[in-house]
Amino acid sequence: MTQTEAEQKAMESSRAPVLDVVIPVYNEEVDLGLCVRRLHAYLRAGFPFTARITIADNASTDTTLAVAELLAAELDGVEVLHLDAKGRGRALRTAWEGSDAAVVAYMDVDLSTDLNALLPLIAPLVSGHSDLAIGTRLDSSARVVRGPKREIISRCYNLLLKTTLRAGFSDAQCGFKAVRTEVARELLPLVRDGEWFFDTELLVLAERAGLRIHEVPVDWIDDPDSRVDIIDTARKDLRGIWRLTRALATGALPLDQLRAAVGREPLVAGVPLGMVGQLVRFAIVGVTSTLAYIALYLLLQPLAGSQGANLVSLLLTAVGNTAANRAFTFGVRGRGNAVSHQFQGLAIFAFGLAITSGSLFALHRWAPDAPVAVELTVLITANLVATLVRFVGLRWVFRNVGTPVFAHSTHPAPAFGATDSGSESAQRLGALEVRR
Repeated sequence: MTQTEAEQKAMESSRAPVLDVVIPVYNEEVDLGLCVRRLHAYLRAGFPFTARITIADNASTDTTLAVAELLAAELDGVEVLHLDAKGRGRALRTAWEGSDAAVVAYMDVDLSTDLNALLPLIAPLVSGHSDLAIGTRLDSSARVVRGPKREIISRCYNLLLKTTLRAGFSDAQCGFKAVRTEVARELLPLVRDGEWFFDTELLVLAERAGLRIHEVPVDWIDDPDSRVDIIDTARKDLRGIWRLTRALATGALPLDQLRAAVGREPLVAGVPLGMVGQLVRFAIVGVTSTLAYIALYLLLQPLAGSQGANLVSLLLTAVGNTAANRAFTFGVRGRGNAVSHQFQGLAIFAFGLAITSGSLFALHRWAPDAPVAVELTVLITANLVATLVRFVGLRWVFRNVGTPVFAHSTHPAPAFGATDSGSESAQRLGALEVRR
């Protein structure tokens, strides 16, 4: 090698790579060498982006760390990260937070996923089209070889995520994922789990923040030597689902701030992000409220008269409507400002009452003998006008929901329920042994 070539190689090795592929391992002394050499050869054989391989050793008790160090000494672009605590999620968090690459990824040491899916996985992230990318074994075009037991467990788990957390992604557990590093740094402080639920929690948070998740159907062959404790993992996953569901329901997660920090801008100027979905949800609440209003009016009209029935029916449905729109339409969780929101909702209700009462007054002035059916027709028409005003008014009531809190802060918000301060996290990172 000439001096010029050596200098060029040294310059390239010192430059931050586009991709950092993390391989979390625990007691993988047998398979690690084959995996890393195969991946290294693939990345050096025409892969279009500069890449690094980071072996993240999770407190292995065999010779895995020694094997990793030998591989790092033998192969260029291979680094070793050693942690004193177990946990795949913990290893990924540490490696991703400390990476200088534009895109960080991970894959299981068994390389069950065909490596030809790596470029389709990261290309949308490098281009900026997507924010996260996952391999999926559950797409109809994926080719998967595995036993019925693992197939049933995987499908049941992902169905459970769809029903409990309204997950839109298809495969949470495939060990083949990537994320833009700048996005990872915003998401990771909010992810509590350090083990197998890490992937699911990361994806749910990303989805709720409005990030784009790209899915790649993969060719995947099950590793018959997998040492994952299915029962223990399932128990911890269920506990994680319950914790995350509760956090989303109570507003413990700062999702609005997260959206402000990493969410995508509106596609059409003047149409705020999520407004179309808000309109759909608002319409569902509105239809339900209208049906409740009609039922109450018909029940109370013979007892309280038209004006009294209208007042009581409108008041009761307005309180329920505000509460439903607060949680369902605008996604406001927890009890904070709930009373204030109700008072502001009642101010909007007063406008609706004025329109509907005025319509009744005019009807009775010009047609005093109008039947109940005509009264309802007039009231429903007036309520449609009031509904349009209500939507605009409620958007104003909840206008501060997306106000950034840590979008431009140098100190990211801590994970909900976390006990480590930022300085403690830095101390943990400083205590890690990083070896070439």
